[in-house]
Amino acid sequence: MAGGFGGPTDGEEFEAKITPIVVISCILAASGGLMFGYDIGISGGVTSMPQFLREFFPVVYKRQQIPGLESNYCKYDNQGLQLFTSSLYIAALIATFFASYTTRVFGRKMSMLIAGIFFIVGTILNAAAQNLIMLIVGRLLLGCGVGFANQAVPLFLSEVAPTRIRGALNLLFQLMCTIGILVANLINYGTAKIEGGYGWRISLGLAGIPSLLLTFGALIVTDTPNSLIQRGKLEEGKKVLKRIRGIDNVDPEFLEILEASRAAKEVQHPFRNLFKRRNRPQLIITVFLQFFQQFTGINSVNFYAPVLFQTLGFKHDASLYSSVITGGIMVLGAIVSIFLVDRAGRRMLLLEGGIQMFISHVIIAVILGWKLKDQSNDLDKGMGILVVVIICSFVGSFGWSWGPLCWLVASEIFPLEARSAGQSVTVCINMLFTFVIAQAFLSMLCHFRFGIFLFFAAWCLIMTVFVYFLLPETKGVPIEEMSDVVWRQHWFWKRYMDDSEDEPKEKGYA
Repeated sequence: MAGGFGGPTDGEEFEAKITPIVVISCILAASGGLMFGYDIGISGGVTSMPQFLREFFPVVYKRQQIPGLESNYCKYDNQGLQLFTSSLYIAALIATFFASYTTRVFGRKMSMLIAGIFFIVGTILNAAAQNLIMLIVGRLLLGCGVGFANQAVPLFLSEVAPTRIRGALNLLFQLMCTIGILVANLINYGTAKIEGGYGWRISLGLAGIPSLLLTFGALIVTDTPNSLIQRGKLEEGKKVLKRIRGIDNVDPEFLEILEASRAAKEVQHPFRNLFKRRNRPQLIITVFLQFFQQFTGINSVNFYAPVLFQTLGFKHDASLYSSVITGGIMVLGAIVSIFLVDRAGRRMLLLEGGIQMFISHVIIAVILGWKLKDQSNDLDKGMGILVVVIICSFVGSFGWSWGPLCWLVASEIFPLEARSAGQSVTVCINMLFTFVIAQAFLSMLCHFRFGIFLFFAAWCLIMTVFVYFLLPETKGVPIEEMSDVVWRQHWFWKRYMDDSEDEPKEKGYA
């Protein structure tokens, strides 16, 4: 979007071909999104399986066996059950700070490899769990994998992709994430029918497949030219740049990366550097985008889709079936985003998605307030189908807007010297509020009842206003030219781009 609140997008575009190595590298790296999505989707189905509840959460299981004991909104309200889901995200929050150091010092490739190893070990512990401690430790290890993968993969994709399709290739991470959620829902639908009480072990154990894909991918991909040059491997970096761009004359882009690397090496304290005045716009945008993403209410659906549909009056099979439908819609949303992000731009998709999610939340709240009472359920088949349709509208709009674009924008707006630390903050804020929602949603549903959807609707409205006034467009801008092309020309953020205001503090940071 040129001019106005969006800002210009007239940066120089370097010559580049879409080479097979770029596509293959991005697909392999994006398999980290497959693992992340599978972890998100699998927990909701597993926590609704009677066999799993009987073995690890007998209090919840016994409560369900007494008809009419609990209200429709409170049947799953249990802190231990929520901890099973949320423990992954608190571990990811902590791990991302270690991942920042690894990603900066040893490269994006190494962080992806470490993520894959964490995923494999965590999967083994979960599938073989004999008690709640073993189950939680496995989730914590999976969380460490999420912290490393979410730190490294978006950076890898943004740095490898040619400028003109950077958005589309970066969104492979989100596409893989939505595919992981869909696959998890399908697997839960099948394993819930297995007799003998071990279906949940299969659901958790099949996470080993995307774990191995990420590990294998990390072993064979080449690290990014930006990372190699930043670590002093200039000749190797230039050689890799030629390979991924498919041309011999890469000098203009190489020199720009070299200059960005030189500036990055002058920064001895990357996290302190984030708080410099000239990095403040990027930091504020990143923090608020990640906060708002979680307060869309999406992970209430992702984590607890089967539980939520049972609360809405669907039987066990119907609830799992409905969650499969919503998972499929989210995949379609991610595909739409890949097609539109480098055409329509980031801002337009975020604005449209925010408005559509706001409307969806309000409609669901009205239906539930009218039809679903504490101890009674007047939600007939027609209304039930309408609820599923509206939830599909919600997850679809999230899938092409706030789901992928929060990660994309955060990975491309920071200068190289602040990029790894900025990505750490991105993952940290996202995981913090993912943990908050995962740990609190079932209790909030119990106490707010249908009002929980009005709560999320209000946040959808606030974040749409935020994007309209404060988020510049980054479509088509080379990643190392963001400061000059985007921030210095934005109506509000340009006031932070006066480098001279940082000079008195420079020695303290360097």
